[in-house]
Amino acid sequence: MIFSILAFLALVISICIKERKKSLCVQSLNCLFEAVYDFIISAYTGAVLSIINFIRTFIFINKNKINKKIYLFILIFFEGIIIINCLVTWNGLISLLPTIGSIIRTYCLWQSNMRLVRISGITTGIFYGIYYIFYQSWFMVLGDLILLVVGIYAVYKNDLKTIKK
Repeated sequence: MIFSILAFLALVISICIKERKKSLCVQSLNCLFEAVYDFIISAYTGAVLSIINFIRTFIFINKNKINKKIYLFILIFFEGIIIINCLVTWNGLISLLPTIGSIIRTYCLWQSNMRLVRISGITTGIFYGIYYIFYQSWFMVLGDLILLVVGIYAVYKNDLKTIKK
């Protein structure tokens, strides 16, 4: 249970941080905590994705140090690994939920736009929330529901409100 709490806190905090690099550092912690938790509850698609997402996020932190063509290849590589993981850890249609959530999140984190990082908090809240309902992990469901609400608020406060002005 402690790992689910730590994962949830790290993810919510990361959505609230305005600077991309700091946000991704906190999100990498979320990935580690979530991987441990998912292994504990036997949610293997999510567990492997969390490890993949940790590596991905760590690389994305250093975006400015990577050649643009190589950076594009890195996106394609991680999206491919996410799809392969889904096939290897297939547990029925439920395996599609964290896969779709991770594909969207990977693309959003790959970009430099913090608006997309905040939007990915919303999609993560939806897809992973439903995934954890299946595994009856009610604390993670609650966490993803809160993430969804915080993500919507963060997008409204930082993105939609500024567009209206």
